[in-house]
Amino acid sequence: MLLSHGGEPLRAAGPVARWTVEQVLALAPDDASRRAGSRLGSAGPWSGGGCDGSGAVWGLCKGSGSAPYRTVVDTTGPAYACSCPSRKFPCKHALGLLLVWASDEAALPVGGAPDWAGEWLAGRRERSAGKAEQRAAAGGAPASGPADPEAARRRAERRAERVTGGAQELEERLADLLRGGLAAADQPGYGLWEETAARMVDAQAPGLASRVRELGAIPASGPGWPVRLLEECALLHLLDTAWLGIDRLPEPLAATVRGRVGLTAPAEGPPVRDHWLVLAQYDTPDGRIVARRSWLYGRDSGRTVLLLSFRAAGRSPGPALAVGITIDAELTPYPGAGRLRAELGRQFGVSSQGGTPAPPGGTAAAAIRAYGHALREDPWLDAWPVVLSDVIPVPSGDGWQLIDAAGDAALPVAPAALSRPGLWKLVALSGGAPVTVFGECGHRGFDPYAAWPTGTDDEAAYGEGAYGTVPLV
Repeated sequence: MLLSHGGEPLRAAGPVARWTVEQVLALAPDDASRRAGSRLGSAGPWSGGGCDGSGAVWGLCKGSGSAPYRTVVDTTGPAYACSCPSRKFPCKHALGLLLVWASDEAALPVGGAPDWAGEWLAGRRERSAGKAEQRAAAGGAPASGPADPEAARRRAERRAERVTGGAQELEERLADLLRGGLAAADQPGYGLWEETAARMVDAQAPGLASRVRELGAIPASGPGWPVRLLEECALLHLLDTAWLGIDRLPEPLAATVRGRVGLTAPAEGPPVRDHWLVLAQYDTPDGRIVARRSWLYGRDSGRTVLLLSFRAAGRSPGPALAVGITIDAELTPYPGAGRLRAELGRQFGVSSQGGTPAPPGGTAAAAIRAYGHALREDPWLDAWPVVLSDVIPVPSGDGWQLIDAAGDAALPVAPAALSRPGLWKLVALSGGAPVTVFGECGHRGFDPYAAWPTGTDDEAAYGEGAYGTVPLV
């Protein structure tokens, strides 16, 4: 029996180029899978393998049992199926098969898929065709809406009332905190903050609960914590006030406030079809939940968007997109100021030619201005995605900074990036020469996610067919 996972099948426009080894390893759900997949990344354990030139790859992998594991991958999804009992997606066999496909063209010749792989691929195509017919019959609208719109409206009103009650209670607690003085805020310990956060959860305002928990960690964050605590209290007070007066706010800002307190809204508006370059993808654990963030850049629209998905720990939090590939797809933006977040919709194909050029960028000063402009629409924004052109990473005190090659301005590297190996990859890529870097610019500094060499030949730097996009997270 094949166990499968993946998004809606893609209809590739033409032959799909082979991925790089680095792209394949970027799909691994964890370090253990990456190591296990690497051990299967040679032709030795595999037999009966092949590919069809349009994105399908298959093979039989020798395991501990008498029967080999049947593994098939649709790289245009990507989606994976394997007869092994693993619940990780992709499993080590899918990773190993893709590594063989990426590094040894002769090991997986082009040909027709065997019956066991062909049945799975045909099923994906049928499901894709069925979904396309449903969308066409519905005129592009969602297939179904709320069963009872009036009941849904009443539920929304009741939840809004509970959030209002939570915001009012939080205002009282903030007033008590300031009345007693911030210097003594660390005496009650973390328990008081956790109890307040639990009250916000009861009020169905998870966004407020999350910010309250962050307040609880500030007194233990080192010297200067009272100033940081006052800043965060002010932002939380601003969010409470905005919610309590949300009827008077312009709709983009009101949508932002609803999202900040934790009220979700569906993606809306006409979808934007573009060739989207995958700039970065990384997972962030938050207790029992794992959030997957994927940054994409539209070559034609010039838009940078964020795909955000959540899953329970141990489960794949969303589609695995290899950094550096370009997908032809529709993305629908979510409401709110900036409209950064989007939902991945219909996909038409994937392009994986080497030497992907960097998006257009600007100076460090321009990045700061862009963040400041974004703050006018969303005062609670921690950072804003930007591309820096011609910057050089240099050490600065106990940290690092990115200096414009012209020497006009500089941005400190965010503390979160200082402990990641991606920083040293960026330093090695630069070697003292200017590079182009994508990341987030915020009040904590610049957090680098991807980089490209500047003024060098991509194939000379990385080898024939390699990607210019170098992931840093």
